[in-house]
Amino acid sequence: MAHNFWMIVCNPENFRITQGLGFTTQGLKAQHRRKIQRIEAGDRVLFYISGARRFSATATATSSYFEDDTPVWEKEGCAGWPYRIKIKPEVVLEDHQYMDANQLAPRLDYIKRWPPENWYMAFQGNLHLLPKSDFLLIEEEMKKLKFGRDHIRGVAVQRQAAPRKRKKRGSAKGGASPARSPNGGSSDPPSRE
Repeated sequence: MAHNFWMIVCNPENFRITQGLGFTTQGLKAQHRRKIQRIEAGDRVLFYISGARRFSATATATSSYFEDDTPVWEKEGCAGWPYRIKIKPEVVLEDHQYMDANQLAPRLDYIKRWPPENWYMAFQGNLHLLPKSDFLLIEEEMKKLKFGRDHIRGVAVQRQAAPRKRKKRGSAKGGASPARSPNGGSSDPPSRE
């Protein structure tokens, strides 16, 4: 069960690098160390591509953070990516499916503190802690784009099991119970004792 729901903001080039790694590892910037220390296995991650203002993928963290200075991602400004988490992909959209954040932003609780016309300012920086409801709203919309009409909200499409047959109830002596009328009572006339 996810404890936290995160959004990672990166430019298109760095998103492509993560994609090229098969969404198995994600770099994080040093200035977010206090937030990074809170990431645990099972937390959920949303990818937002800055500049394009698009949501592109979700993943699940499979580790807490660790340090690794091996250059993988391109620097954005002077910031490198010295912290890493292991991840596994969940919903990964094709390029043409990337979700326009302009369409979804007005429905998000996370951006309510910013003026509506400047909602994108809420996504400055590399790592954000999102409300669970915002994350799930975005992921559900992504699933609709990815899986189309076959997507059922909140669950994977599965075949339904055949309905269970009801057993006939009998009387204590092993006989059949009397038929029931539509109003729930017995259709037999009441007995006079």
